[in-house]
Amino acid sequence: MMVFRSKFFLVGLIFFIGLMALQASAQSRQMYRYINAEGNKVVGYQVPPEFVANGYDILSATGALVAVVPRTLADGEREGLDSEARREREATEERERLRRWDESLLLRYSTIEDIEAARDRELRDLRIRVSILKGKLRSLKQQVENYQALAADQERLGNAVNVEHLSAIDDLQTEIAATERAVSDRQLEIATVEANYQKDMERFATLLDVVEMRNSMSAAEN
Repeated sequence: MMVFRSKFFLVGLIFFIGLMALQASAQSRQMYRYINAEGNKVVGYQVPPEFVANGYDILSATGALVAVVPRTLADGEREGLDSEARREREATEERERLRRWDESLLLRYSTIEDIEAARDRELRDLRIRVSILKGKLRSLKQQVENYQALAADQERLGNAVNVEHLSAIDDLQTEIAATERAVSDRQLEIATVEANYQKDMERFATLLDVVEMRNSMSAAEN
């Protein structure tokens, strides 16, 4: 009789443990909330494949929101978001560029005349360099002409042209080409400097207008 009761107790204990395990498993299992074809919200233990692309919510066993899986974007929508993000990034970069530019102008100059004076100094230095290069260019070309005249004299006398003179002419021609490029580069730099200082003056004038407007508004309020 005692053995029978012990077996009955043991079977009941095993059944109770299994039931508790099933309840614990059910409580820990995630659920999902999605929109079905009729537009209704449905909660279940899985999302049908045809509704996954529409997005869904992940819920705990108690129904609390754990995470949101957004819907899959179409190619056009994704491109639109990328374009919008790019525009916002470019706008932010432009605002930062203008801020740095304004700070630099206000630190370096007090008046438009200050900018003009800085421009004139830089342009004067560049023009002096161009003048030096052009003087060098004239000298090189004169040397080429001298060597060419010597070669012509040798030919008129029926003599062979001096090989060293020909080599010197080639070297001078190479140096002339390099000097001409340097002159062109300096002239382009002059044009760029003039354009940049013009932009600085226009921006500085805008800043002065803003400062004057703020001062006027402050005076009116007082």
